[in-house]
Amino acid sequence: MRRVLFLSLIALGACAPAAEEAEEKRAPASPFGFELASAQGGIAAPAPSVVDLAPSGIEALLAQGAVRLIDVRTDAEVVEGMIPGAEHIALDEFDPASIDLSADETVVFYCRSGRRSALAAKRLAAASGGSVAHLAGGIVAWEQADGELILPE
Repeated sequence: MRRVLFLSLIALGACAPAAEEAEEKRAPASPFGFELASAQGGIAAPAPSVVDLAPSGIEALLAQGAVRLIDVRTDAEVVEGMIPGAEHIALDEFDPASIDLSADETVVFYCRSGRRSALAAKRLAAASGGSVAHLAGGIVAWEQADGELILPE
């Protein structure tokens, strides 16, 4: 009788799935077609990007109070005037990790012509994985659109 019980237990153990198989069965399956879609690039996070804003777009954000405007020009350039409400962080001192993105504000960079601000925006977009804006045409475009300038404190 013991022998029959022992052989029955062995037979039942042989029919049970292995530990790895049991784990596989418990793991959630990928949605149908997931592997194919991801292999073809169909499922991907949006790429970080730089958004060009016109002076009117900056004015609208300033009016809403939902913007963090950062001037990335040199100290020598800033003494000539800044857009009201802007803070100054020279591009050579700019560290994307130092920008707090937790507030509900749009971060917008600007410089003289838009080249350096696009570079700062690109750096922050790469670090954050999101989209970041800059003033297309820089402060030159701002002045051409009759935008106000103030002297830094």
